[in-house]
Amino acid sequence: MAKVCQLTGKRTRVGNNVSHANNKTKRKFYPNLQTKKFFLESEGVWVRMKVSAKAIRTINKNGFEKTLIASARKGTLSV
Repeated sequence: MAKVCQLTGKRTRVGNNVSHANNKTKRKFYPNLQTKKFFLESEGVWVRMKVSAKAIRTINKNGFEKTLIASARKGTLSV
């Protein structure tokens, strides 16, 4: 499965390892993804999502349903 946050759309980034001698080799920066279950109160069901740590903090702050609606409006929601 792809390393992409289902709420924020964060995905793997590409960059360089830079040595002391300033040699550059390609590397990847992976998002901090966690598989987590959230309770959707309007439907009365548990939803399992692969989300970043930042998305979990946003859900804790604003609530799951409000965050789902905001990410759907923004266009980053992928289920």
